[in-house]
Amino acid sequence: MRVVIAPDKFKGSVEAPQVAEAIADGLAAALPTAEVHCQPVADGGEGTVAAALAGGYRAVTVTVTGPVGDPVEATFAVDGTRAVIEMAAASGLLVLPIDDAGEPVKDALGATSQGTGELIAAALDHGCTEIVLGVGGSANTDGGAGLLVGLGARLLDDAGDPVAAGGGGLARLASVDVTGLDPRIAGASFTLAADVTNPLLGPHGAAAVFGPQKGATDADVATLDANLELFRDRLADALGPAAAKAADAPGAGAAGGVGYAALAVLDAERRPGVDVVLELVGLADRLTGVDLVITGEGSLDGQSLGGKTPVGVAALARAHGVPTVIGVCGRSLLTEDETRKAGFDEVIALLDRQPDSARAMAEAAALLTEIGGELGRRYASIAT
Repeated sequence: MRVVIAPDKFKGSVEAPQVAEAIADGLAAALPTAEVHCQPVADGGEGTVAAALAGGYRAVTVTVTGPVGDPVEATFAVDGTRAVIEMAAASGLLVLPIDDAGEPVKDALGATSQGTGELIAAALDHGCTEIVLGVGGSANTDGGAGLLVGLGARLLDDAGDPVAAGGGGLARLASVDVTGLDPRIAGASFTLAADVTNPLLGPHGAAAVFGPQKGATDADVATLDANLELFRDRLADALGPAAAKAADAPGAGAAGGVGYAALAVLDAERRPGVDVVLELVGLADRLTGVDLVITGEGSLDGQSLGGKTPVGVAALARAHGVPTVIGVCGRSLLTEDETRKAGFDEVIALLDRQPDSARAMAEAAALLTEIGGELGRRYASIAT
């Protein structure tokens, strides 16, 4: 029997590689003759680099500017001339300073994407000419202004001095000097791995929709939206009207507007994150002759149906003729009809075994191993 285990993370509980390993341990103990391949996957946000590394990429770790200016160590993945960069590693909520209560110290107006630009520069230093940028989990709402600074641009006020970092600092922006942009950008191709289709500005834009998640008050949202509009105008002064038009493109509002800089300056192609990751790790190549695919994430719900990782894995498995696809999750809010339409033969939820959510999260690895064991015994009995 051939089995592929391809889960995303259970957010706040177990990372994707550990999810796959826990299920595989239980399955192998109960069905030692099974040929099991583990391939953690992701949707373009946190976990994307880990998925690439599990797929055979090489890790490169560099020190870059964190979201509030402190240095952070960030890892990207390299395979030949291709690099996979995870914005969250350099400019994400997960690398913000932590307060005494253990909570991240958010800075809605001051957080910058500069470290992500520095990661791109580091990938170029390593000879990479094909760069995948996964943008989930960002801490900033700066329109990608910081990313451009990390790549050599200068954002100047009326006196010709650099403006302060973050979306708040853009209030004083008078001009964008792109003459110092890394020339290697022109010889590279960029993919923006993002499910977000929001524009940069307005009620559906980066500040209004995602700013509150990053600590923005209502007043901050209004300030940030106005500043992003100013940034758009000044970037268009430097690059031409196409830079203004890019602000309306689907995905421009992704990652606090980093999507905008990627589209307007890097000429990136936006693609759904899960499609990008599944191609990166070559999952399709591993599905020929497979009897069972196990996938999942922390929550299977209405959002999952919009293109989250497990549904993407299930669709790929069905397209390759895999007879059985099982979803494993922390909780499932899907109806039986939605489960079938999503491509799953069965969904198994940890909360159905441990109804205390805190305990289910704490004991997730053990519960996943238990589920793997049950599946192994089920298929062992079928084989006999």
